[in-house]
Amino acid sequence: MVIELLVSGGTDAVHLREVARRARVSLATIYKHFPARDDLIVTALERWMAANTYTDLAPPAPGEPLRDGLMRVFRYVFEPWERHPRMLEAFHRARTGPGGHRLDRQGMAAIEPVARAVLEGADPDYAGDIDIVLTHMAYALIGRFADGALEATAILPMLERVVFRLTADNAPDASAAVARRTGGEPV
Repeated sequence: MVIELLVSGGTDAVHLREVARRARVSLATIYKHFPARDDLIVTALERWMAANTYTDLAPPAPGEPLRDGLMRVFRYVFEPWERHPRMLEAFHRARTGPGGHRLDRQGMAAIEPVARAVLEGADPDYAGDIDIVLTHMAYALIGRFADGALEATAILPMLERVVFRLTADNAPDASAAVARRTGGEPV
């Protein structure tokens, strides 16, 4: 029922009195199990994510290119959010509030083993840089979505562009940029 409220109206639609009314229990009973509204929302999101976003993710196939493996992980995470954008907005709002660290831990526990397997064999500094850039980029895009600056369906294409840039040989592009800036020949 909390999930229904989140899907239909986002976090603003979740009122403890309404939850108690729909559950046909007293408000005191709700408070007994969930001392604050944030606890109720985080718990509902944890359950929704376990059922919809963090189901079994297969490890990389032998020879799977790095770019393909990274995008497979991102599609695994973001395609359910694309189908349920209110839940993505609720996730963003809840993860930055009290108890929100539980949502981050749940997500990392689900994807970290596969992400490590995808990056296995990469130089540790390179893998670390990829992790930093992609993690921060994903959270920034989620924030932009939650702020209304972009659609949920724009997140994956933007991440795909970033993954391409991180995994492609960018030396020719970088050299051409210097050449255009200085009026010389590419290095």
